[in-house]
Amino acid sequence: MRIEGIGRFEARDARDRSEWARVAAFCEAHGPAAFSRDPHIGGHVTGSAFLLSPDRRAVLLTHHAKLDRWLQLGGHCDGIADASFVALKEAYEESGLSRIRLLSDRVLDVDIHEIPARGAEPAHLHYDIRFLMQAEAGKIRPSPESHALKWVPLADLASFTRAESVLRMARRLTVQ
Repeated sequence: MRIEGIGRFEARDARDRSEWARVAAFCEAHGPAAFSRDPHIGGHVTGSAFLLSPDRRAVLLTHHAKLDRWLQLGGHCDGIADASFVALKEAYEESGLSRIRLLSDRVLDVDIHEIPARGAEPAHLHYDIRFLMQAEAGKIRPSPESHALKWVPLADLASFTRAESVLRMARRLTVQ
């Protein structure tokens, strides 16, 4: 199934089907506002990059300054209704790399998670759409949103993070 502004996703199990159905319902209910930061609709679509090293043996993770966790690169759509473009833009902005290639226009993973209330912003959901990418040129340089960046070997990822949403993306690589 295809969702306008997001693309196609091949569900592999009941979890995938449920998450994709929730994303579709959210986008159908809110139209272009689903890609905004409108606090009155309970969430928004975000775009993330599972960014592989040039040799495809490691993934670039950021130590997110606000969340104090190691995560994939990504961020808010801020009104841009094109999740793969947003994921690529965020990968550039957050990595400092000079060339990144989108390896597939298909969605790699979908993860819906709650973001706690912070200041005037109420708790809300991120409908995170993840894409597979590969670094091609440049040196990594953390952005102000990050404490650090690190190339983590895929073989060591499980000892580096317990975040199921990150580990799930790595598992998806083995079945492509």
